[in-house]
Amino acid sequence: MLEDGLGRRVEYLRLSVTDRCDLRCSYCMPPGFKGYEEPGNWLTFDEIERLVAVLAGLGVKRIRMTGGEPLLRRNVPELAQRLARLPGVEDLSLSTNGTRLKQHAAALRAAGVTRLNVSLDSLDPERVHKITGRDVLPQILAGLEAARAQSFQVIKINMVVLPEVSDADIDAMVEYCGAQGFVLRFIEMMPVGDTGRRAGYVDLRPVRERLRSRFGLVDGMVPGGGPARYLVSPDGRHRLGFITPISQHFCETCNRVRLSVEGMLYLCLGQEDTVDFRELLRSGCDDEQIAARFRATLQVKPARHEFRERPERVVRFMSSTGG
Repeated sequence: MLEDGLGRRVEYLRLSVTDRCDLRCSYCMPPGFKGYEEPGNWLTFDEIERLVAVLAGLGVKRIRMTGGEPLLRRNVPELAQRLARLPGVEDLSLSTNGTRLKQHAAALRAAGVTRLNVSLDSLDPERVHKITGRDVLPQILAGLEAARAQSFQVIKINMVVLPEVSDADIDAMVEYCGAQGFVLRFIEMMPVGDTGRRAGYVDLRPVRERLRSRFGLVDGMVPGGGPARYLVSPDGRHRLGFITPISQHFCETCNRVRLSVEGMLYLCLGQEDTVDFRELLRSGCDDEQIAARFRATLQVKPARHEFRERPERVVRFMSSTGG
């Protein structure tokens, strides 16, 4: 069992395979942003596989491939297959904006990806265009249909709740996900970078109680390693998760770390401290040195974020962090 300095079990790695994205969501990346990492600075597939193999040997058993938009990186299904076969990896999932999911869903499933998270903040085409900067709702819905046909164990829809969202928008998403068999997760906006701070914040507690009453929901569970708290309908049609890093933070049970595409390990989404594993991988070190660095790094994982106390602290964009 792998524990941090506070005794929390760490078993979940969110692995960014690219910091690039084909959308410009208003709360994630500023318009015209071009400050991407050079591909030569990205971890190679061999480096990623080696690092994940070491971490899986220590007790990290859940891997989620993220971005940016991970499906922009060439041959991601090949990487997924390599990771899924590693001893100790029990769960391999992927987060995507869905624009390229139709083309890749079958290959991802065949490679060993068992679960998908798809970002979708509205079913209104104009609203999606306003948020993302592109007219992409038809592409995302087609991608979700293709994914549903591949029988992934779970497909979750991630909806960031922004101040301008209406009850009707939320209820429409609940009905859609219920009809399609998707798990719907509502997410509070986090003040990551200027874009995140400008987007505004909605406390999800009133939303949760309204939906509990509206759809007759009760407390429940949905498989996964993330921090969502779930409500479900007695007939199993609706499964709603609430990720509340601001109104009800879950830091005391945090089980995850994040690795950026250039090999920087983030111990907390709400902190800027990093540890450079790319330098270690390219310095000729052996696996024991990598393992020792990781164990030592976990001992300084912070107790909690400071999104409320110091919202200006995190200056990087969400897309550069790794989901």
